[in-house]
Amino acid sequence: MKLRRRKNWFSRNCSHLYSPLVSGWRYGSQVEAESLSRLNELDEMKEKLDSRKLVMGNMSMHSKVVKEKVKKQEEQLSNDIRSLLVAGTSLSAASKRLQDESRSLAGERGYGQLRTLQRVFRTRQQYMVSQVHMLYPVRVAIGQAPEQELEFFNNSSSSGDSAGSKPLDHGSLTIAGLHLTVFTKMSFFTDKKEVQRSATALGYVAHVVTLIASYLQVPLRYPLRFGGSRSYIRDYAPSVEPSSSDLTSSSAVSTNSRPVEFPLFLEGQDSTRAAYAVFLLNKDIEQLLNYIGGRSIGPRHVLANLKELLRIILSPEYIDTSL
Repeated sequence: MKLRRRKNWFSRNCSHLYSPLVSGWRYGSQVEAESLSRLNELDEMKEKLDSRKLVMGNMSMHSKVVKEKVKKQEEQLSNDIRSLLVAGTSLSAASKRLQDESRSLAGERGYGQLRTLQRVFRTRQQYMVSQVHMLYPVRVAIGQAPEQELEFFNNSSSSGDSAGSKPLDHGSLTIAGLHLTVFTKMSFFTDKKEVQRSATALGYVAHVVTLIASYLQVPLRYPLRFGGSRSYIRDYAPSVEPSSSDLTSSSAVSTNSRPVEFPLFLEGQDSTRAAYAVFLLNKDIEQLLNYIGGRSIGPRHVLANLKELLRIILSPEYIDTSL
């Protein structure tokens, strides 16, 4: 009872002293809470500031790298511009020279003069070939039973038939009036005059080919050694085996890398070498045809190919064709 009375008295008489203390304590707690909150905010702001500084540092480094690249590109661009200017100057000078050359070619001593000289040169060639054609005309023989050009026959010595050639038609070609016949084998019944006429015709062809090649300034793949009806043609890489009688000498020739000569006539009993010689002669004619833009009629038509060669050279188009 006494204790309760004392508490009541203390509360009535000392409450004015206790309330400021309580208020002060409450105010201090609020201040401390506000300080902690501000400290937390400051820490957060510091972290944000540090992160932003880091970002700015990275951006600064990236900016430096970009600046260096830009500087290098500017230097490269400057070099390219200088090179372009030099190239432009060279191109301008070359264009000017080209214009000068074009005017020079278009002038009196330019392309027109070259064309004129070409026409004169080809006209001269055509005239010389026409003279050769007059000496050795290649014509069609009408109204006869001529021999087929380069027609080969198998001749049996046991049957006793004569070697010869079958007529092809009534329009066989001749050179200077002679037919061209090659026999596969000489025999007792072979017409010696016919063999001689064929050798003479081949000599005519060889002479014509030699002259035309010299006029056209074409080195023949298979050179000819002209000797009339005893002409020869040379092969630097022969593909036809010689006869057994010439085997030893031919081997020596091949060893020494010398050209092998094949006769454009029948020599004794050997006809293979003569047939191969005619084949090479036709190859020379094909070479001349290809040079002037013509085409071969066939590998076994010597006179027909020669006639085509003469026709092209003697035509008006030959003069107007550019070399």
